[in-house]
Amino acid sequence: MSIRYPDGRPYEPSTATEKVLPRPDKPSKYRAIKTEIDGIVFDSQAEGRRYRELLQLQQAGEIHDLQLQVPFKVIVNGKKICTYLADFQYTDVNGKVIVEDVKSQPTRTPTYRIKKKIGGSLVWH
Repeated sequence: MSIRYPDGRPYEPSTATEKVLPRPDKPSKYRAIKTEIDGIVFDSQAEGRRYRELLQLQQAGEIHDLQLQVPFKVIVNGKKICTYLADFQYTDVNGKVIVEDVKSQPTRTPTYRIKKKIGGSLVWH
């Protein structure tokens, strides 16, 4: 099993341990609860659950090259607009590279929907 950080460093999880981190004094905008699994802190419990699912898929050989927090430069007309940070990137058995962001219903805002549409029409670097 091979999981890599965006800079290429390998990450080998030990046993899957999970703990909910203490909430800060001010809750997050969408009330997400940070969760730590295998020493990796995820912004929400849903993101942590998806990570575990992807680990199982990788162990079963259904995906490979799982990466976490992968940055993509958004470039329009030769100008860098911003950097998009995807939750996960992996390759499926057909060789297709999949990029995922975990979103709950409250975080699927009109702004998110617009960004998703724009992102689908851009070339990522």
